[in-house]
Amino acid sequence: MAQVLEFKLPDLGEGLTEAEIVRWLVQVGDVVAVDQPVVEVETAKAMVEVPCPYGGVITARYGEEGTELPVGAPLLTVAVGEPAAGDDSRGSGNVLVGYGTGAPPARRRRVRQAPVAQASGAGPDTSAPGAPAAGAAGARPGLAAANGGPAPSAAAQAVTAGSATLNGRAGTAVPGPAADRSADGPVPVISPLVRRLARENGLDLRRLSGSGPDGLILRADVEGALRAGTAPGRTGAPGAEATATSGTAVSGTSASAAETAAETAAGARRASRGGAGTRIPLKGVRGAVADKLSRSRREIPDATCWVDADATELMRARAAMNAAGGPKISLLALLARICTAALARYPELNSTVDMEAREVVRLDEVHLGFAAQTERGLVVPVVRDAHARDAEALTAEFARLTEAARAGTLTPAELTGGTFTLNNYGVFGVDGSTPIINHPEAAMLGVGRIVPKPWVHEGELAVRQVVQLSLTFDHRVCDGGTAGGFLRYVADCVEQPAVLLRTV
Repeated sequence: MAQVLEFKLPDLGEGLTEAEIVRWLVQVGDVVAVDQPVVEVETAKAMVEVPCPYGGVITARYGEEGTELPVGAPLLTVAVGEPAAGDDSRGSGNVLVGYGTGAPPARRRRVRQAPVAQASGAGPDTSAPGAPAAGAAGARPGLAAANGGPAPSAAAQAVTAGSATLNGRAGTAVPGPAADRSADGPVPVISPLVRRLARENGLDLRRLSGSGPDGLILRADVEGALRAGTAPGRTGAPGAEATATSGTAVSGTSASAAETAAETAAGARRASRGGAGTRIPLKGVRGAVADKLSRSRREIPDATCWVDADATELMRARAAMNAAGGPKISLLALLARICTAALARYPELNSTVDMEAREVVRLDEVHLGFAAQTERGLVVPVVRDAHARDAEALTAEFARLTEAARAGTLTPAELTGGTFTLNNYGVFGVDGSTPIINHPEAAMLGVGRIVPKPWVHEGELAVRQVVQLSLTFDHRVCDGGTAGGFLRYVADCVEQPAVLLRTV
């Protein structure tokens, strides 16, 4: 007997709660194999092809290209056949960035025969020429005849099987009012970050109606309630009313009213601001950057110190290395080598703060992040175990990660887990900056442009290659003496690279 299984957007990596559909790789009616990529999505960190853990016929797609979906939202439905006797394995067992396909969903929606009339414009994308009825049309053939009606089509079965999984914004059924929730037990929330957002703003999740599958509360629900100023609950949550007339199973009246009210409120807010200007959604990389930098400013009491350094000898040392043959050594790699040596002397700056335990956690390994500007925005790839790499290995890894960043192929694992960041903003032609710390790290070293300037060298005025260095640090992990000592050591290594020989 055929089943229609729902494939939801998996967790694609640390801290990622939504993804935007970039390109569908399959159409409704296509036959897919287990672990075949079905959609390309863009997260705040990378472009990812998502494989489907089921093999069968695509019966519905949820969302057009350009649509942003939260983790846990339905992506598509697949009509699959019944496995062989004794074979309980329906998933592939493979893993996609923390997402295992070995276990099927606990709740399976079987193909049902009752036809459903959907609200106008609602529901998944099931319109594809020649969508086959294979795997669904032959299920329970005697039921319709027993009831005296014609057998439903495969499309109707797919809609019936999937209609209960769509959220209220699509005009289909969602769980009952939030007021019906029991006072005991957890409230279903898409992620701990959303729960924390509600807690920090005094929002009572038990009075909030979730628009996700099975009443799941999404980030958009919490943010909508906060914008509407209805904390600790939210009124006018999207929903739908069941009706018993004309065989209609779904009504989008409540959702339409809620959307109209939301549009009216948004229009009023725009009118109060004059309504001028172009509105650009904060999503994707830009949205992730906004969230992370705002959190850093909100949680970290940072301070910044500066020093100018004569980089003439460092530039000469690099030229000598590259003249000796072998792979070319990049300036960024030399600066990274200086950073790791400085962190070995001042480990307080390679740490993070656990406020719940009220502890500073000093980290043994240095995973060095470096800021890279791409067409998609600012990203911070991470060089793993930078303290264990020499200048050649650092050069090669910087080159690899930079190329992947420009191509948009960095994985979430290559964009998370940093312990210290090196920010070479000198490539933009500027001297100084007060960078914002990359939360939850404790410090960031900034490097300005290296330019010829007048400088007193060996008691005489000379033109030297001068660079400005800045260190922004979390004042909770150390005081100014430690931060100043770190920056002075970095400057000494820049001015006299031979200092590094003490640690070789």
